[in-house]
Amino acid sequence: MKSIANRSSVIYALVIAFIAGVGFLLFSFYKYGNEWATDRTNRHIYSNRTVTNAGTIFDRNGIVLAKSENGKRYFSDDKQVRKAVLHIVGDTSGFISTGTHTLFDDLLIGYTRINGIYSLTKKGTGNDIVLNIDAGACKAAYNAFGDYNGAVAVYNYKTGELLCSVSRISYDPHNVPDNLRTDEKYEGVFIDRVVSGLYTPGSIMKIITAASAIENIPDIYEQKFVCSGEYKTGDGKVVCNGVHGEIDFQKAMNESCNCAFANISIQLGAEKILETAQKFGFNKKINAKDVPLAKSTFYPDSNSKTELAWAGIGQSTTLVNPCHFLTIIGCIANEGHGFAPDRIKTTGSAVIKRMPQEIISIEPEIANKLNALLRSNVQDKYGDNKFQGLVMCGKTGTAEIDGAKSHSWFAGYSMNSEFPLAAICIAENAGWGSGAALNICNTVLHYFLNNGIS
Repeated sequence: MKSIANRSSVIYALVIAFIAGVGFLLFSFYKYGNEWATDRTNRHIYSNRTVTNAGTIFDRNGIVLAKSENGKRYFSDDKQVRKAVLHIVGDTSGFISTGTHTLFDDLLIGYTRINGIYSLTKKGTGNDIVLNIDAGACKAAYNAFGDYNGAVAVYNYKTGELLCSVSRISYDPHNVPDNLRTDEKYEGVFIDRVVSGLYTPGSIMKIITAASAIENIPDIYEQKFVCSGEYKTGDGKVVCNGVHGEIDFQKAMNESCNCAFANISIQLGAEKILETAQKFGFNKKINAKDVPLAKSTFYPDSNSKTELAWAGIGQSTTLVNPCHFLTIIGCIANEGHGFAPDRIKTTGSAVIKRMPQEIISIEPEIANKLNALLRSNVQDKYGDNKFQGLVMCGKTGTAEIDGAKSHSWFAGYSMNSEFPLAAICIAENAGWGSGAALNICNTVLHYFLNNGIS
């Protein structure tokens, strides 16, 4: 009897081990099945580790951006479109890690946990993906950069739809340069500057400092600031971009006065500005729906008034991700509700409306007061004539870079109810924000004004 009992114990142990093994296999398949299916050694999908068989990627108007035919992957017929949307569509080898080919590879091959890649092996194609991106707008934006590199993005701040996203440096994926990895002019070419770039923001950061002042300094609208061209902080000085004389808070924003905003930053102190910046998403990991964004960082120095002042005007150690700042502008435009930019419109045959995802929120009163300041910038400084038909609000920025020409920034949005669009642009080493970056944003926004956003 003892021998039988021992045998029974062994059988029970084997049964339990078998069940546990099956359970572990099922769990692993559930969790890692898509990774196994999309491994680049899978010859149903890849050839020489590059995508050959997958669904078609369309822009919002039905223009083909990438497709598979006869075991090969093709991109748009238009060379300028291919270069303009490269970082959104992604390359077939996965070097552009935030491209649609890489981030949504399981969708493109039609992978499901139940059927695996049966659809791909049986029908020879996966799921199609329709992007919110407008290929024509991206082409217009790409060409508007001229010889500059940088990033530009436009989205509908009411719905979160990302309508335009262009990163330069780029290349033609149909004719990949032989020196892509060796020529320094292509350095950083696989990085999508819109979602993965980090830059000194310059004066667009004054939007955050202004928000903190509105919230924490009761008499900010009554205060007067004197600008003589420089502001002595007590342990150093901040140099201004002009001599503005006596000005109020709104005029300080219009003129982007470093002296006034250095004063305001010191009044606030590092703790208050930091608290406001964190409300706007600084120092936090943020996703634009399915796409991870580089983390914008703001750590104002509490031990140096000079460094605190420079941080408050967008210099010092402050770094900003363009797509993150786009959500900040969208939040102000949308009365305190900042939606994540969303590149995906539909996937497969299911036409399912993707709901906006709120990732930043501020009090409507703060948003409305910032809106008035940014509207005043256009009316009283830049000129409505530059933005015909848009009813524009915005802020320029000139980010000083050691040993190089300044970066040009513009962040703004239209108050035209038919075109609720926000835009962000950085043109690297292009000088004043009121030049290249403003003009690039204006070009793209007018593309949508002329062609619609439906």
